[in-house]
Amino acid sequence: MKEEGMKGVPGRLARLRAESPALGIDALLITHGPNRRYMTGFTGSAGIALITEQEAFLVTDFRYMIQAAEQAPEYSIQQHEGPILQTVAELARKLGVQRLGVESRHVSLQQSGELQAALGSLEYVLTVDVVERLRDVKDEEEIRTISEAVRITEAAFTEVLNSIKPGVTERRIAAELEYRLRLAGADAGGFAFIVASGERSALPHGLASDKEIGRDEFVTMDFGANLRGYLSDLTRTVFVGTPSERHEELYSIVLEANKKTIAGLCPGLSGREGDSLGRDVIASYGYGEYFGHGLGHGFGLEIHEQVRLSRESKSVLVPGHVLTVEPGIYIPGFGGVRIEDDVLITDDGVKVLTSSPKELLVL
Repeated sequence: MKEEGMKGVPGRLARLRAESPALGIDALLITHGPNRRYMTGFTGSAGIALITEQEAFLVTDFRYMIQAAEQAPEYSIQQHEGPILQTVAELARKLGVQRLGVESRHVSLQQSGELQAALGSLEYVLTVDVVERLRDVKDEEEIRTISEAVRITEAAFTEVLNSIKPGVTERRIAAELEYRLRLAGADAGGFAFIVASGERSALPHGLASDKEIGRDEFVTMDFGANLRGYLSDLTRTVFVGTPSERHEELYSIVLEANKKTIAGLCPGLSGREGDSLGRDVIASYGYGEYFGHGLGHGFGLEIHEQVRLSRESKSVLVPGHVLTVEPGIYIPGFGGVRIEDDVLITDDGVKVLTSSPKELLVL
C-alpha cells in the first residue's frame, strides 16, 4: 500500500525560497526528520533535502527510492551508496553552491565535523528554525488532519472510561488508550502517555507506572494520536470514588483557568499575555507556586513546537497557530489536576478543536 504523504509542497518551497536572501545562503540542507517531511512530503526515516533557488533534491538510500519518487514529485531523487553527507556535498558543488545553510539545532557535534569535512571549500552557514517558522502556521490540510486526530483521541478517551477503576494499573490504562486509538484509525500513539493517579497525579509528567488506581483519588491522563504524522494532545483528569471539598476546589480552579484562557486568546496576543490569562486565575486562589510549567505550546508534526504560552515566551499569536491550553495545579503528597484542550487561532479569535467534557467526571 502506498504510504500517504503531504500535499502543498510547491507552496512550501516558494515560502522557503523567499527566506533565503535574508539568510545569505545559496541553498539549505534539511536534516531534521519533521522538517524534511514538511518540505518534501516524504515519510521515510532516512534522507536529506537540499534546496536551492531553482532546484530541490532529496537524497536517500536504496530502500526508499520508489517511495521518495511517489511522495516527493517536486524533488529530484538522488540515491547515495556511500556516506550520505559525501553525496550531498558533491551535489552542492555541482550546483555551484558557495554558502550552504544547515539546521544548527539538529546537527550533532559529530555530524558537524563530518559535514564540514565533506563540504571542503563550501562555506558552512548555521541557520536557526528556518523551516520551523514556516511550520508554525498550519494550512487547511494540516488543520483537517489535526482535527481528525483530535476526534480519534476523544473517542479513545470515551471508551477507556469504563476501564478506570480501583485495582487497575496506570500502565493498563495507557495500553488501553493506545489500543483504542489504533482501532479508531490512528497510526500510533503520539508520544509516551501520562497516566498518573493519587499522589502521582502531582507529577506533571508522571508516565504510566505499575501503581494501581485506588479509591478517592484523581487520575490524570495526557495522551494523543499520531495520524499521518500529525499529533493531537489531550489531558483530562477524572476522579475515582467520592471527591472531597479540596479535590473539587482544585478542579474548579483549573477549569476556570482553562476557560478564561481560551476565552481570551486572539491574534496579536503575546505568548506571555496568553500565559497570564490562566496563571493569574490560579495565583488569585493562592496556588501560584503549584503551577510551574507553561500554559500551552504549539504542536503538529512534533508534540512541542515553537509557539508557546509561557512567562518567557516571545511568540505572538497569528491565525493558523494550533496550540494547547493546559493549566494545572500539582500539590506534592496530595495530587494534581490538569485540563488540556487543543485550539486553533482564527482571524477573529479562537476555535476549540477538542470537545470532550471538562466538568469533573466522577467514576
